[in-house]
Amino acid sequence: MAATELRGVVGPGPAAIAAPGGGGGAGPPMVGGGGAGGRGDSGPGSGIAPGTVAAVAAGGPGPGAGGVAAAGPAPAPPAGGSGAGGSGSAREGWLFKWTNYIKGYQRRWFVLSNGLLSYYRSKAEMRHTCRGTINLATANITVEDSCNFIISNGGAQTYHLKASSEVERQRWVTALELAKAKAVKMLAESDESGDEESVSQTDKTELQNTLRTLSSKVEDLSTCNDLIAKHGTALQRSLSELESLRLPAESNEKIKQVNERATLFRITSNAMINACRDFLVLAQTHSKKWQKSLQYERDQRIRLEETLEQLAKQHNHLERAFRGATVLPANAPGSAGSGKGQCCSGKGDVSDEDDENEFFDAPEIITVPENLGHKRTGSNISGTSSDISLDEQYKHQLEETKKEKRTRIPYKPNYSLNLWSIMKNCIGKELSKIPMPVNFNEPLSMLQRLTEDLEYHELLDRAAKCENSLEQLCYVAAFTVSSYSTTVFRTSKPFNPLLGETFELDRLEENGYRSLCEQVSHHPPAAAHHAESRNGWTLRQEIKITSKFRGKYLSIMPLGSIHCIFHATGHHYTWKKVTTTVHNIIVGKLWIDQSGEIDIVNHKTGDKCNLKFVPYSYFSRDVARKVTGEVTDPSGKVHFALLGTWDEKMECFKVQPVIGENGGDARQRGHEAEESRVMLWKRNPLPKNAENMYYFSELALTLNAWEAGTAPTDSRLRPDQRLMENGRWDEANAEKQRLEEKQRLSRKKREAEAMKATEDGTPYDPYKALWFERKKDPVTKELTHIYRGGYWECKEKQDWSSCPDIF
Repeated sequence: MAATELRGVVGPGPAAIAAPGGGGGAGPPMVGGGGAGGRGDSGPGSGIAPGTVAAVAAGGPGPGAGGVAAAGPAPAPPAGGSGAGGSGSAREGWLFKWTNYIKGYQRRWFVLSNGLLSYYRSKAEMRHTCRGTINLATANITVEDSCNFIISNGGAQTYHLKASSEVERQRWVTALELAKAKAVKMLAESDESGDEESVSQTDKTELQNTLRTLSSKVEDLSTCNDLIAKHGTALQRSLSELESLRLPAESNEKIKQVNERATLFRITSNAMINACRDFLVLAQTHSKKWQKSLQYERDQRIRLEETLEQLAKQHNHLERAFRGATVLPANAPGSAGSGKGQCCSGKGDVSDEDDENEFFDAPEIITVPENLGHKRTGSNISGTSSDISLDEQYKHQLEETKKEKRTRIPYKPNYSLNLWSIMKNCIGKELSKIPMPVNFNEPLSMLQRLTEDLEYHELLDRAAKCENSLEQLCYVAAFTVSSYSTTVFRTSKPFNPLLGETFELDRLEENGYRSLCEQVSHHPPAAAHHAESRNGWTLRQEIKITSKFRGKYLSIMPLGSIHCIFHATGHHYTWKKVTTTVHNIIVGKLWIDQSGEIDIVNHKTGDKCNLKFVPYSYFSRDVARKVTGEVTDPSGKVHFALLGTWDEKMECFKVQPVIGENGGDARQRGHEAEESRVMLWKRNPLPKNAENMYYFSELALTLNAWEAGTAPTDSRLRPDQRLMENGRWDEANAEKQRLEEKQRLSRKKREAEAMKATEDGTPYDPYKALWFERKKDPVTKELTHIYRGGYWECKEKQDWSSCPDIF
């Protein structure tokens, strides 16, 4: 039968097939029950709703059920039988809805559109009053019997519905299942929209509508494909049964069933052909427009990159010219060193240079290299003598005794770097998954940076001696703020630890504590930390670092809780870190800010401290890097107020209630309590020449110093990090690539073993940390890694047989 005899087009959707014959009189079997001329009850050819090809072909009932009538005059349309009219909805029509035991089932007009099923008392009521709506994305559809089915979204809404026939019920159920699948898919694919602006709002809307239509067409094709497979299977089963018949009385019945299946199969095949044709026409129509829009976006991006690049080059030339004017006269005998002065004196004609894409991301004052690329300059080595090599400097450091901690590291070399050529491809991405050269790094790993939280461990020592829990909370709050003081000038990123990498810090003899960190996850990167002190406290945490580069700034968001437990009192404190933002990534001097709030909770007493890190603003008169806080008891009464900055100091004073103007209590103002303020914490000064040593603190300078007896997975033994500290950056980059490739191969090997175990049905143990165990925290109820013990015992025995080979 020709395809033109099977088509009846309704609206903008794919062909809606009304009947395989042209008229309503005698002829081939009718599908969907059209009247004379092939009309349904909702419009011409409404057997299938626009955009929902499957509504008609979901599998008919047995003979005589009304889905496929025999040849002859067409029956009247069923009471519930309706496709969509011109409204653009997926399906609409009459169904019977259960109301209550008195009225029973009542006839209601139902409309299925955009994943929502709504109902009205009549079709006319659609203009003004909706009686109820249920979202199919979270709904369950259950068939009760031949005509009844139930739609429920978990108890809040439940519709008991009844169709006029089994065919009508099947059509509704098929349309509902299809709409639900679309709604779930849209919900899963919905994501945070970016900051890009389209060419114009009109073009954006038109493009979205076109894409939505194309998506609907593709889904229709997929649905038709599934239905063809379904009906083909049913047809083959019927034919098999027909061949196995023996009694002539059964032949007519089976032949009738085969004819019904064949009709449905033919209708669905034609619908698929029509949908393919419509899809191709639509795609060809909009192809040129899409190409034009895409080319426009590409041109815009290229222009933006060129503008930013030119701006950065101009800024860099201005900075170099400024340094040339200010550094040249400062070449005195008491200056920072002769090497630096000689380098600066050789750049008088710096403005005549035409270096392509050359600018830096170093925050400190740096000198200009003679040529591009990773070449050493005279300013690489500073100090008492510029003739000493970096290797000799490091060898001299290793000769220091264990108790005399090193106070300096090789100075940071001055290497040029095309920053924009690397960062322009990182916008909006997770930086932990992007391979970066060591030029962006400092010679410490993230595990060592985590250990730097213990820089001011004496605050916890003092807190452990406090008898008053509220006073103890003040010292814990000061310790929390102090961990950010080391970041104020630290704009370089630490090395991402390898999976299984560890770092120990044994200060038991000098300071009474020892600490252990381990990288317990690679993607997402997560590190577990455990520190214990003989002065009566334990600190543990698991931190996952997520970072996003947004073009102008880099946001670093630590996830995870920090726990501090005091042994004598059993007080258990928890808190989370705030967001760190690195500004002026492309142009200008890099600077760091902390913003957000920290809630420190004592889970034993219910005391709380709320700390507010005020973000810096050019228009604010407040002190930069300001932090304020309040210590409250379980009833919410404020006992202490804290104020200060996260890079300098923190003070507190006891809040004394004073009588207000109306006779009520009022809290004491900060300026009224200056005499009663107590200094909780003050930042230690940076070492001499810290600007040449990555702005490391005294503790940070000692962290990468070689120590005997550490585990073979310790960060001090990481070769790329050591090469970078020694100033051999080219070799460090090559070594970093080797280590990352080795880790990548190990991950692929684990994935292959897991897949093989799954196929074989054998158990497979996923990667587990060596020194930490993942379990539910008894206080926060979060899954976290907690120290399982054994490290220091293994160190004492020097038994590292269980450690993996990661370097």
